[in-house]
Amino acid sequence: MTAAIKEEARRQLAAEGPTKLSLRAVARELGMVSSALYRYFPSRDDLLTALIIDAYDSLGERAETAHATVADAAPVERWVAVGEAVRGWALAHPQEYALIYGTPVPGYSAPQTTVPAAARVGLLLIDIVRDAHRRHELEVPLLTDELVPEAVRMGAELAPDLPPGAVAALVAAWSQLYGLVGFELFGQFNRVVEEREPFFRYAVTRLAHGVGLR
Repeated sequence: MTAAIKEEARRQLAAEGPTKLSLRAVARELGMVSSALYRYFPSRDDLLTALIIDAYDSLGERAETAHATVADAAPVERWVAVGEAVRGWALAHPQEYALIYGTPVPGYSAPQTTVPAAARVGLLLIDIVRDAHRRHELEVPLLTDELVPEAVRMGAELAPDLPPGAVAALVAAWSQLYGLVGFELFGQFNRVVEEREPFFRYAVTRLAHGVGLR
């Protein structure tokens, strides 16, 4: 029943977007009374949270599976494989991508329970850079003086075993990866980039170089 509720909610997301998601509408489509559905999801926000965690986990699994196929390759190749997996998942699940990386849902604040799933792709990218650093194959990017304190803070929180310059570059590349995917998914590349796949591979490789992978 939980799976059926979430599947109907995803259908409504695709049709009308997250702002119009309604527990009553979901219950009606499933032939349930609202009070019965509330036993599974006490509020719309609880249902949204479940959908968000599912989306992050699905994306994370896709990226981890792609990385496993090239786990013994050079760091840049591993990085590109993860990036292409993110893009492939987004193109196959546009509404779910929009739910987790699109416009925030008014009135909704994601709880801490979403963090482990949301972190899966980021942790995978950190591991790639960490392996390169251990092998002395990482060219640590330089930092401006004004960014040093923030890079140190991020490094202590996200990857204390990496140089702050690498962590700052990682955060920048991580956000740019999703920017690339979002531009393609939401139409900003229309009449600008026609050959999307080779362009993406070029751009995500440039991101790897920016992090210091060679």
